[in-house]
Amino acid sequence: MTNKTWRVGVAGLGTVGGGLLQFLADRPDFAPAGDSAVVTAVSARSKSRPRTIDISGLTWFDDPVALAGSPDIDLFVELVGGSDGPAKAAVETALKAGKPVVTANKALIAEHGAELAALAEAQGVPLLFEAAVMGGVPAVKMMREAMVGDDIDSVAGILNGTCNFILSEMEKTGRSFADVLREAQALGYAEADPTMDVGGFDAGHKITILAALAFGCAPNFAAAEIEGIEAVELLDIKLAKDLGYRIKLVASAARTEDGVAVKVHPSLAPLEHPLAQAGGALNALFIEGRRVGRIFVQGPGAGAGPTAAAVAADIADVMTGAVRPVFQAPSGNLKPFIAVDPSRTVGKAYLRIMVRDEPGAIAAISETLAECGVSIDSFLQKPVEGAGGVPIVLVTHATPESNLLDAITRIEKLRAVLERPRLLRVARI
Repeated sequence: MTNKTWRVGVAGLGTVGGGLLQFLADRPDFAPAGDSAVVTAVSARSKSRPRTIDISGLTWFDDPVALAGSPDIDLFVELVGGSDGPAKAAVETALKAGKPVVTANKALIAEHGAELAALAEAQGVPLLFEAAVMGGVPAVKMMREAMVGDDIDSVAGILNGTCNFILSEMEKTGRSFADVLREAQALGYAEADPTMDVGGFDAGHKITILAALAFGCAPNFAAAEIEGIEAVELLDIKLAKDLGYRIKLVASAARTEDGVAVKVHPSLAPLEHPLAQAGGALNALFIEGRRVGRIFVQGPGAGAGPTAAAVAADIADVMTGAVRPVFQAPSGNLKPFIAVDPSRTVGKAYLRIMVRDEPGAIAAISETLAECGVSIDSFLQKPVEGAGGVPIVLVTHATPESNLLDAITRIEKLRAVLERPRLLRVARI
């Protein structure tokens, strides 16, 4: 049997695209099946931009859609990014032309994954996206391949390295969110417009994909409950640590009696927990299976090397002829994504209440919590210099979120309370 040389077209020559071109130039025969992969054509925003790898010998396309439809490529790699526009059009064009597609585009898969899966399966070609979640950590392969013999109840973890770096640096250095964000931008961890990262949307796209793979449902990014880290204050980081917790941006998806709860929140993780100990730009994930039990993976979630390695792994799968549904089941059999009403979810919470230093404040707060059906697990009153009041901090027992929100609204109106109480969830991990 003669080995085949796959002609690869790559759209997007940023950090990941450059890393992939370098890898395939160095190791075109990396795949175990014996075939080789050679990049023959590329597309990007600028042809003249300085790059670390020579592209002069490759066919250039100004339009990634034209590249995707070219008869001179066998496999299309989309690294443009964005849920719509050229990225979506290019992927659709490649699939309609019967070409396998490999992408690192988490927004595209989270928002249009069901329709693209139907198109890929109708054409009988793979649509693979290992690099869309956790960079070089094989989270997608674990969910789609290794866990098919189990029923997954939940997945939860740290899926955005930018936010993890910012929160870790705030705790370590005592600097403000704005100050550390500027450093993250200077280091290349955060974009000039960091909204996708710090707003929680990047993590939301990733957990939406994992939820679809875990529960056999169509991805539905619009159903995710998302809160970013912009409002996390250094005061809360310090007080949470005094209570035995560390604040992390935790993305989670859980199967419930009512449907699927997909959430992204700055959350408290116990200091001794592996998620709390994943610092810097690391990603980490827990998978809870009914037969296997709990699995934990951790590693770099971004960067040229790790993410390009994930793209290359998908290219190898294409070359070996591996065929499986895009998600856990064929697109026609994917279950509808039934989102859980957030107010009905139950969990522990951290409340920070700024009060005037006067008698009766704690009693009034405790009475209000009791009236709303919220009980206290732990409590801390610790004067903080320059805080503008005395912070009363407590962690509740597990309670419906609707009870918590009712209590916060009532506590805010108490005479001794200076501002709306700050709510952070305690991660269910």
